[in-house]
Amino acid sequence: MFTSTQTRPRLCLPIGSRGLLPLVILVGLLAAGSGCQGRTGEADRVWGSVGVQPGQFVRPRGITVAQPPWPEEVFVVDFAGRIQVFDLEGRFLRGWQTPAIANGRPSGLSVAPDGKLLVADSHYNRILVYSRLGELEREIVGTDADGGPGPFAYLSDVVQDRDGFFYVSEFGDGNRIRKLDQAGKFVAAWSGGPDLPLARPRGLALGPGQEIIVADSCNHCLQVFRRDGTWLRRIGRAGSDPGSFTYPYKVAVTPGGELIVAEFGSHRVQRLSWEGEPLATWGGPGRGPGCLGQPWGVAVDAGGRAFIADTENHRIQRLRF
Repeated sequence: MFTSTQTRPRLCLPIGSRGLLPLVILVGLLAAGSGCQGRTGEADRVWGSVGVQPGQFVRPRGITVAQPPWPEEVFVVDFAGRIQVFDLEGRFLRGWQTPAIANGRPSGLSVAPDGKLLVADSHYNRILVYSRLGELEREIVGTDADGGPGPFAYLSDVVQDRDGFFYVSEFGDGNRIRKLDQAGKFVAAWSGGPDLPLARPRGLALGPGQEIIVADSCNHCLQVFRRDGTWLRRIGRAGSDPGSFTYPYKVAVTPGGELIVAEFGSHRVQRLSWEGEPLATWGGPGRGPGCLGQPWGVAVDAGGRAFIADTENHRIQRLRF
């Protein structure tokens, strides 16, 4: 575990600057005043700086928010392989190191229905299951037992539904979604919809009816499935206009059933209806308030606010769309 430190807020730097981004906690920043490309929404908390001290980040990649009945806390994993936990205001609570990072770092996080933290330990081909306090309780690996496709390929994200089934997004030697039972045994796998094979699926989320929503990054869209793998629909297409995507890396679902999508390629997040109608966009390239740098992750709290892993800016932004 480690303890929190803070530094005095200073101005941000353009993307590509060699300067270090100091810790920032900004309140009431309007995106319209940020100098970025459009948008609707307000970033009312920004925290983080580049570094390895508590409250600092090295390219935060995965983010998730625990919701009631569990304490509302923000979990973040970064490129240093550290998991840090914050309250909803960005105050550091605790943190720990994942077991190994020599081969690569975890890329996906989610909170299971029982409050456990699920970590997609991408380069070690396993799911790490932690207590909310950081005790490693379990590891799940892919096998070829029961007809499974063998060890996990690049494991990009993992979620667990209310019935205890795990869903894993993979690419590398196979672009697919894998379903496991509560014991970690293989149940099913699928590789996309009709005439639309998955292409580097990055992020997963569960819909209002426990649908599986996939951020299909290299197809520049979302794909939605039933839990048995039945394809339901595609949302979006390649492009930069509202409702289109450029490398969507993560999707989150608000309590009201709307979709929040983090776009790595467009340096923005979008809010869409459950049917896929674009409602708002926010962000644009840069390091100033309201700007983003290749965001990898997004999560929402019980109030519907979005928490964005602003990866290349080494910070977290909280946004009220």
